[in-house]
Amino acid sequence: METKRKIQRFEDLIVWLKAMCLAEELYRVTNQGEFAKDWGLKNQIQRAVVSIPSNIAEGYGRFSNKDFKHFLAIANGSANELRTQVQLAANIGYIDREIAAQLVEKCVEVSKMLKGLRAKISAWFLVLVPSLGTRHQVLGTASQPQFPA
Repeated sequence: METKRKIQRFEDLIVWLKAMCLAEELYRVTNQGEFAKDWGLKNQIQRAVVSIPSNIAEGYGRFSNKDFKHFLAIANGSANELRTQVQLAANIGYIDREIAAQLVEKCVEVSKMLKGLRAKISAWFLVLVPSLGTRHQVLGTASQPQFPA
């Protein structure tokens, strides 16, 4: 049974939580072995992966559906950029191909969630609560943001 949950802040968005998990994982991967010595690719990957949850948060904070959708599109672009960089890292031997495939699959999952969220935004009923300075929405399920092991 699917239960509705209130989204009162960007940290309540499952896609943001999954993007944060992905960022943490990629930071660990890029700080190991030869990868840690390649400042250029390491930095580019870290910037791309941080951009995903950051743009979700920034878009949410704009209080405009149009702006939110725009920032979700930017986050999706960063997810695609990240997929390319992870594949390159695997091709040059910085990441095991199996680990890279898992990371790419997680990028694809986040990307699908971003696209789904963009599609749902127009259907949301946004209410700005002046005393709280927040908006309230109903979206998604109560499931925990876990990537498969």
